[in-house]
Amino acid sequence: MAWYVYLAYFVAGMFLANGVPHFVNGISGRKFQSPFASPPTIGESSALVNVIWGMVNFIIGFVLIRGVGSFHCGFNLDVLMVFLGAVIMSLGLAWYFARTRKS
Repeated sequence: MAWYVYLAYFVAGMFLANGVPHFVNGISGRKFQSPFASPPTIGESSALVNVIWGMVNFIIGFVLIRGVGSFHCGFNLDVLMVFLGAVIMSLGLAWYFARTRKS
């Protein structure tokens, strides 16, 4: 498979991981940081905005997985690349939110 397919899977994992905090906070009725807040990524957006933003992230991740290459589930490089993208994004988000959301 071409290298860009694995890159697309990696980026898909990043989008899928980024969708989780927005979607979970949104469906829980809580405000949460988003790119649409003021100031962007620091201010908090409404729960509805976060549900929508979380779903957009999930859709982009799904489109990247299904639309690029021929994704195969199982213990293979396809799944590993999605997993690595999700892990790296999750660690980055944990680091970022720990700094900006001090309670």
